Amino acid sequence: MTVPLSRRRRTALFALSLVCCATAAVAAPGAAATPEPAPARTKALAFSDDFNGPAGSAVDGGKWQIETGDNVNNHERQFYTSGNKNAALDGQGNLVITARKENPSNYQCWYGRCEYTSARLNTAGKFTTTYGRVEARLKVPRGQGMWPAFWMLGNDIGQVGWPNSGEIDVMENVGKEPNTVHGTLHGPGYSGSGGIGAAYSLPGGEAFADKFHTFAVDWSPNKVTWSVNGQVYQTRTPADLGGKQWAFNKPFFLILNLAVGGYWPGDPDGSTTFPQTLTVDYVRVTT
Repeated sequence: MTVPLSRRRRTALFALSLVCCATAAVAAPGAAATPEPAPARTKALAFSDDFNGPAGSAVDGGKWQIETGDNVNNHERQFYTSGNKNAALDGQGNLVITARKENPSNYQCWYGRCEYTSARLNTAGKFTTTYGRVEARLKVPRGQGMWPAFWMLGNDIGQVGWPNSGEIDVMENVGKEPNTVHGTLHGPGYSGSGGIGAAYSLPGGEAFADKFHTFAVDWSPNKVTWSVNGQVYQTRTPADLGGKQWAFNKPFFLILNLAVGGYWPGDPDGSTTFPQTLTVDYVRVTT
């Protein structure tokens, strides 16, 4: 998401577990012993939210915190609101983050009276992970100026700042590119437009807003691999950084948000309709 909000709480880490199982072959009498296979690692579910609950209810406060305010760093146009104003369950197992062209509470933004409202959620102080498969099934909005993202920040951002904290963008989409998403690493010396990443485009002109898609990273020591619907489209290691510091061997927390406008997507125009929604079926982390 390029540059994070400056006002944010950072707190302690949660430990993750790995569950291992081993099998041993038994040799028949008189037969040569069969080498014992290596232990097989079993995936352990470290974090999960399927967003089940009554329509209109807010997200689980034990898993997510809601950020509020504007974001001058990216020159986004929205004000992120609290509670269930712009982020609510739909009663059908989804979280819906809604961007609206409105300002009923007279919110003030970096450019004056805010023109839009939306929502941004994170797991800081609730959940962090170091490595694993981080994935979400999402249906993105459409239209010029829309900027949905599923991403992660280093949990030490309060101590070292951004971009030294590191940032892993699992998925970003900008409305002017309806059939393309981006996966990017940001860190010291490779932040903002200098991030290290790649794009993935759907075939045949299909738009990501047409239906749900699954976005994931598989993250291990010194390696991050991105996929869309199980299709791997890039892998990054320290060798891609040209000697710069690899900032991704430590705990990170998760973020979901829908921004409106900003340096990268540009602002909404006459072709953009509101409201627009980022619909989240689930978020899962396995280790």
